Amino acid sequence: MAGQNTGAYVFPEVLSGSVPNPRCLMLPLSRPPFMTHLRHLILPIGIVLGVMQPVAGQAQVSVFRQAVAESVAGQSDLAPSYRARGFTGIWTGADAAAIARRNALLTALADADAHGLPVSRYDPEGLIRKLRAARSAEDRAAMDVELTRVFLRYARDVQSGMLEPGRVVGLIRREVPLRDPAETLASFLEADPVAFLRGLAPASPEYGRLMRARAELQRALDAGGWGARLSEAKIEAGDSGADVVALRDRLIAMGHLAPTSSAVMGEALVAAVRDFQSRNGLMVDGVVGPGTRAELNRSVEERLQSVLVAMERERWTNMDRGDRHVLVNLTDFSATIIDDGRETFRTASVIGAEVPDRQTPEFSDVMEYMVINPSWYVPRSIVVGEYLPQLKRNRHAASQILITDRSGREISRNSIDFSSYNERNFPFSMRQPPSNSNALGLVKFLFPNRYNIYLHDTPAKSLFGRERRAFSHGCVRLSEPFDFAYALLAAQEEDPVGFFQSRLATGRETRVNLEAPVPVHLIYRTAFTDEEGRLHFRRDVYERDAAIWAALAREGVAISRPAS
Repeated sequence: MAGQNTGAYVFPEVLSGSVPNPRCLMLPLSRPPFMTHLRHLILPIGIVLGVMQPVAGQAQVSVFRQAVAESVAGQSDLAPSYRARGFTGIWTGADAAAIARRNALLTALADADAHGLPVSRYDPEGLIRKLRAARSAEDRAAMDVELTRVFLRYARDVQSGMLEPGRVVGLIRREVPLRDPAETLASFLEADPVAFLRGLAPASPEYGRLMRARAELQRALDAGGWGARLSEAKIEAGDSGADVVALRDRLIAMGHLAPTSSAVMGEALVAAVRDFQSRNGLMVDGVVGPGTRAELNRSVEERLQSVLVAMERERWTNMDRGDRHVLVNLTDFSATIIDDGRETFRTASVIGAEVPDRQTPEFSDVMEYMVINPSWYVPRSIVVGEYLPQLKRNRHAASQILITDRSGREISRNSIDFSSYNERNFPFSMRQPPSNSNALGLVKFLFPNRYNIYLHDTPAKSLFGRERRAFSHGCVRLSEPFDFAYALLAAQEEDPVGFFQSRLATGRETRVNLEAPVPVHLIYRTAFTDEEGRLHFRRDVYERDAAIWAALAREGVAISRPAS
């Protein structure tokens, strides 16, 4: 074939129905095993576009380039990229590179549902129809630009997510790592197209495990789900009968129990219930009560929704989280230290209460230091919203907390007429000195941020025995703060326990800098996996995932249900 670019070709075989020249067949490309639909459409279009014959020579090339230039005029995201290549085509040529690019793109678009993205958002079948219908240089130029725009949309979606998180849920204060479109396109043009498109999605092990979980749940849905829902009956060790059989069958379908014909709640079935409870954030007692039953009765569709939301959330954090980092999963009520991809420390946590003004936000920052024997500088919202009303009734209320002026000097309560102030004009601050009863406990961990959120100890230890631990004003309380401190200090102290305890024993407020600051990520996952690949679920404590799922559904994300 002549060595001209796409501007010089038409589609005679489409018009005449003649057999294509074998020399022009689309190049063989690897195809993921799950990619089967649209094969019959992608191959013909590759052949069709591969047999274009040159007509009118350079004049057609000029018409094509002029049409491309006009199509991208004023479009800051596309014009520079096309201008840099002299407005030549990217996708619609008959050369091997263009064929490989469009085949790789159409294949990726047809497989978008593997990432929880709606294929309809990119409409690969529609693109193929338009490509087949393109006759003139102007038509082909318009298609080239359209394919580029679809490519950039898909790249953004699969790499950084479809949604703007803060617009869906205000307390998701996450800076999504968006890539520059021009750089994305330039990198694509320099790379193997199949490898590049496959490499757009997050490379984290979690994302890969979520993809597999999505596929497994879809297969379970296609097979009819997990069976009948459980009745209201309580089930415990030694029970037998129809309710136990229903429980047994559902746990087998979910993968918590090996196939068995036993109709008795014996050791194996109790162990399966305990495994289910552990993987769903429930109190692990082996008894099916109201809470466990409610989670057992959740449908495959509900769980699939959680996984699809988790995949979108994982795309929002498609960035380097740090070789060592702290991960706080709000729905799991936990804080962990991750070293080189493996969990090295875990402790239970208490998060912000469920009322809107106390919920813990989601964001990432960097922990710089800890404070041993901290003072609690009471936030203004708590001073005027909680303590001022108490002080109006009794000036000696909250006596463990000092009243201070703007310079931090203590002011006698007897000198203040609290009744003359309201939340707008109260001129004083409040501070609780270091003590065992301090609201922050005996250590706090700071990653300075505009939300005034940090991790800390607490004297209210009993709350860690609860299953649902949303009680704070927004900060994250740790069940084992000393051990957490030791783990952090181990990177810079030979004797982290002795170092910490010696500062604690002074009773004085002491700041300890971290020589290597540690990234902190406050996330919210109702579906996640462990290092063994097992899928876990948690309740949507702040109902944020419900809002995200609704937003994804508006963008076209849907669960494929088996035909009835």
